[in-house]
Amino acid sequence: MLVKSKQKSTYKEDSVGEKPIRSVAKALSWRVVGTLDTLVVSYVLTGRISLAASIASVDFLTKLVLYFFHERIWNAVKWGK
Repeated sequence: MLVKSKQKSTYKEDSVGEKPIRSVAKALSWRVVGTLDTLVVSYVLTGRISLAASIASVDFLTKLVLYFFHERIWNAVKWGK
């Protein structure tokens, strides 16, 4: 049967989910990689480092926030755990 019985959860089971600080660390590290990519692509397309840096800065902030919430939502999803 695919239905799990209701039992009191143990610490080990509860600790499988990520803490918010881990999601923040993952978001920051991934955004550094993504921002460097955006900086290079923006520079290749525009030829202006100041414009490329502006684009990369906005990209860093917006995607950092989006990634954090994306991770937290997926952490709440029971499917595949």
